[in-house]
Amino acid sequence: MQVFIAFQARAKIAYRAPRKIVRPLDSVQTWIILGHPYYMFSMGQRGFWYEQQRVAKLQEKKPVLTRLAESIPWESFRPLLDKGYSQERKSNAGRKRIDPLILFKMLVLQQLFNLSDEEIEFQVNDRRSFEEFVGLGVMNDIPDATTVAFFRERLRKAGVIEELFDMFEAYLRSQGLQARGGQIIDATLVPVPKQRNTREENKEIKAGRLPEGWDENPDRLQQKDLDARWTQKNGLSYYGYKNSICIDVDHGFIRRYAVTPANIHDSQMLPLLLDPENEHDYVWADSAYSGECFDALLSLGGFESLIHEKGARNHPLSDAAKELNRLKSSIRACVEHVFGCMTMSMGGKLTRKIGLERNEAWWGLKNLTFNFLRFLQRSAHVAVVA
Repeated sequence: MQVFIAFQARAKIAYRAPRKIVRPLDSVQTWIILGHPYYMFSMGQRGFWYEQQRVAKLQEKKPVLTRLAESIPWESFRPLLDKGYSQERKSNAGRKRIDPLILFKMLVLQQLFNLSDEEIEFQVNDRRSFEEFVGLGVMNDIPDATTVAFFRERLRKAGVIEELFDMFEAYLRSQGLQARGGQIIDATLVPVPKQRNTREENKEIKAGRLPEGWDENPDRLQQKDLDARWTQKNGLSYYGYKNSICIDVDHGFIRRYAVTPANIHDSQMLPLLLDPENEHDYVWADSAYSGECFDALLSLGGFESLIHEKGARNHPLSDAAKELNRLKSSIRACVEHVFGCMTMSMGGKLTRKIGLERNEAWWGLKNLTFNFLRFLQRSAHVAVVA
């Protein structure tokens, strides 16, 4: 009896009311609901006109890629691209060569979003905006990752990337965007994947020698970066390279650049970065470029130094010097906007290229792509003012 009462109590606790059975809709009710214009539009099959309206809305918004395709003089780069892409063929058999302008636009897309060769192939296949930007249609074959990599290597070996940068610099001058207002010089660290070497191997690499046994395995040697170096900044260690740039104050374009291993001090690149074509002689830079020798170098070249002053041990900066540095920073900070754009808007600075020469080519394209974006900004600013 007690067992039955206990079972009955548990049954009451576990009891749940039955779910309400919903009567299915009849044909009239179904027609009333699905026949409503909202459901007919959202649940029905999309038609041709809907797709056309969708494309028109996208074009009205003027995305960055559309503006790039319309504003940059792409055809003017073709002679240089043909020069870097030219290769003797043994016969006329095989497929026709891909238009180098298409491959160049894929390299620009790669720098805009910091994509690998495999990823840029996938994205051009996947995105309509990418496909239209490079000038391909649905029925065209997309160049694969290997073709993109080979094209970049050909441009590098032919020395065309620097010429492309200089050509766009000449175009900017022809558009009234010549360098003026003075120049700002700075450098940013470029991280690359860390090499897992022993201490003995690192000593050999720093001494400019190939570690023992590496030449016996060519496949392994291809994956070893012999040019990247370690450096310290603010107590933290970094491995990779540096991208040193010179921008003009008025327009903010990169006028000159240099790529070096990370252990090369910023100030050593000063003679290479000075732009003698800037209409004004002022030079801004942080305290890493300070020193009597650099002041003498600037004076010898006819430049006026506005480099930040630097304190020393037992000789701190005076209040007047600190205030002067703050005033200089209001202009010098413009160069940080360039690095901020590369970090936040262009997919970051991490580079997966091996060796100094390949990193020079990669960052030459990156700096050129930044100038493309800056040209869009300046063009929009001029249009608003007008």
